[in-house]
Amino acid sequence: CSSLAIGTTTGYRLFSLSSVEQLDQVHESNEIPDVYIVERLFSSSLVVVVSHAKPQQMNVYHFKKGTEICNYSYSSNILSIRLNRQRLVVCLEESIYIHNIKDMKLLKTILDTPPNTIGLCALSINHANSYLAYPGSATSGEIALYDGNTLKTACTIPAHDGPLAALAFNSTGSKLASASEKGTVIRVFSIPGGQKLYEFRRGMKRYVNISSLVFSMDSQFLCASSNTETVHIFKLEHLTDSRPEEPPTWSGYMGKMFQAATNYLPAQVSGMMNQDRAFATVRLNISGQRNICALSTIQKLPRLLVTTSDGHLYIYNLDPQDGGECVLMKKHSLLGSGKMEENKENDLRPPLPQSYAATVARQSTVPSTSTMPGYSEDGGALRGEVIPEHEFATGPVCLDDENEFPPVSI
Repeated sequence: CSSLAIGTTTGYRLFSLSSVEQLDQVHESNEIPDVYIVERLFSSSLVVVVSHAKPQQMNVYHFKKGTEICNYSYSSNILSIRLNRQRLVVCLEESIYIHNIKDMKLLKTILDTPPNTIGLCALSINHANSYLAYPGSATSGEIALYDGNTLKTACTIPAHDGPLAALAFNSTGSKLASASEKGTVIRVFSIPGGQKLYEFRRGMKRYVNISSLVFSMDSQFLCASSNTETVHIFKLEHLTDSRPEEPPTWSGYMGKMFQAATNYLPAQVSGMMNQDRAFATVRLNISGQRNICALSTIQKLPRLLVTTSDGHLYIYNLDPQDGGECVLMKKHSLLGSGKMEENKENDLRPPLPQSYAATVARQSTVPSTSTMPGYSEDGGALRGEVIPEHEFATGPVCLDDENEFPPVSI
């Protein structure tokens, strides 16, 4: 959640998210038209791009140098790409390819996956818990959990009755959130065990298409957005763990009555009664558009960021104590002139904390000397073959320095 990448009909753009008032464009490329996938490796110079002109090919660039690191071609259209410090995952409709990000070698091919027309998959950003989640069935909400480090299947989670629509790991890779196509219930599971930890009800009146699920970096909040105008933020807490003695009120009395009643009700009914309401909400001015959300800390305060497919970024304040309706602080256009502008207001503001969001555009003092020519799938592993001794292999993919990566939180 330190930067924003958007694909356009003319190329792609990268923005830094270190300020509320000023949206700083880090990079713009117009070399490849009709970009529909652009994934940046945290705050580094590595970016992966896929274009409608060549939907079966991914290009990996070092954008600060303006050089191509490598490119790979696949048997069908690329639907999504996920990456962390150790793995690069390419998702096709019926197969998944796992690459070692240090040298881009193909480590494993997961063949004959259930039809996955939207390319739904999630990869933990924590490289120590490099788990991959994807649909284990095309007709039910089964989640296949795969260990990206050992390259072995971890477990299968029966998450929902209907097909999956959204998946998201928390920052440490210890929790996985999921939603089905109905969009009414969101569940959170422990990883790698797959035990259900939380269950949130988004609403019962209508089915919705959930387009975005995201945890906050501290895993205290989970945000869900859909094709409706409402964004829901849930708080991950067990109310029974730290609930003080409440004064006797009618609502408190009824709450205890309901809690006691769940012990005598069937599991399905009691589960519905234990649903937590949304801790905070946002009502967007638009409806029916695809959007993506993020929960981030900008200028020392928690923020909700919503990016819509019409090219706008909305930044809201989130009250971490009382929740409620989030307040819109700023609306940015992502499709403006495209010129990089210096933020003159920075001189008047107190210095920002040294987070990786604040150092996105900082120039490195360590030069990089090695590059890599074009790399094709044939030059990597054979289909399904595992390359030994791949952990942090010394390869030709060389970024400016390790400071470009975010700090590891354990």
